[in-house]
Amino acid sequence: MAVPQKKTETIDGYEIKYHADGLTRWSKGKVEDGQPVGYWEWYRKDGTIKRSGYFDAGEPVGKWITYDQAGEPYKVTDRGAGKG
Repeated sequence: MAVPQKKTETIDGYEIKYHADGLTRWSKGKVEDGQPVGYWEWYRKDGTIKRSGYFDAGEPVGKWITYDQAGEPYKVTDRGAGKG
């Protein structure tokens, strides 16, 4: 059985994907040449931020932050400097 595509739209250069309900935001960030670039955020269904981090040509780089249910940082992972 195929997994349905998430509803996606582009607003002011940011690609926004939505949870399966099509209403609540799942992720937000920029895409260039089909690859995520720059700062991205992911959200829970209740709208609180779940994770954030940076991409360099599709590769995760720098500090990635995971947030608790209240949206407060509780874990930081360093993904390195990347290609640049």
